[in-house]
Amino acid sequence: MRGKPKGEGVYRPCVGIAVFNHEGRVFVGRRRVGANGNLRHSWQMPQGGIDPGEAPRAAALRELEEETGVPASAVEVLAETPDWITYDLPAELVPKLWKGRFRGQKQRWFLLRLVGDEALIDIATAHPEFSDWVWMPPDRLVAAIVPFKRDLYAAVLAAFAAELGRQ
Repeated sequence: MRGKPKGEGVYRPCVGIAVFNHEGRVFVGRRRVGANGNLRHSWQMPQGGIDPGEAPRAAALRELEEETGVPASAVEVLAETPDWITYDLPAELVPKLWKGRFRGQKQRWFLLRLVGDEALIDIATAHPEFSDWVWMPPDRLVAAIVPFKRDLYAAVLAAFAAELGRQ
């Protein structure tokens, strides 16, 4: 019996974290690492894989701390996307990332507000993801992201639009 070609129809389960400050700006970091040079130095919000048996919300809070140093106690969870949002990698990246097992990611996104001190942000973590970071206005976010993730980021902002409008 022939199996599926690598990466075909398979999405890596993942979480994404949109952290806003009191001014309504979103945390974005410039990627430090990547299996492919095309992903180095691109901007993104924190994200990461869900461990086996881990709930998406727990994964989001874990990833936030792993990537930014911000503990769960310093944020308030405001919303979660009701469904998974997927994106496909460009075909040339599929064999280079995650050993070619996934054609992209399916992500559950969380909207968080930083309620702790901004000084808690420390991207010099045990396994650094970012080389630097900024608080970015949401209307500049989509244009700052790598092209193949722009539709995903637009969908995330749309999913959280009502909640962001209340902030």
